[in-house]
Amino acid sequence: MGFLDRLRRASPLTPAAAAAGAQQGALLLVDVREPAEYQTGHAPEAVNVPLSQVGSVLGDLSGQHAEIAFVCRSGARSALAVRTAARSGIAARNVRGGMLAWQRARLPTAAGHGSRVPTVG
Repeated sequence: MGFLDRLRRASPLTPAAAAAGAQQGALLLVDVREPAEYQTGHAPEAVNVPLSQVGSVLGDLSGQHAEIAFVCRSGARSALAVRTAARSGIAARNVRGGMLAWQRARLPTAAGHGSRVPTVG
């Protein structure tokens, strides 16, 4: 993978691009908020893995899709998840502006438990 490919994969995604990629199955959308936050409203295709557990499930996450995108409320926690993934050699992207931007873009949301990647341990 060349420099431009790595740069493109590391750049933040717009909420619309993340929604389209997740809906098409081209990327795994991981919501790193706490379960109570996730349940109040999340992207329909997003799986919930709280930030504190991201490091322990990165292998499971990277084996599921070619591309991973992290989302949180505003984009700060998901940026930390992207850095955690990068330290493990896994390319991931941040959804710019998080769920606040997602909602401003009037993209669909779902409430309730949704799906979770099983935790390790």
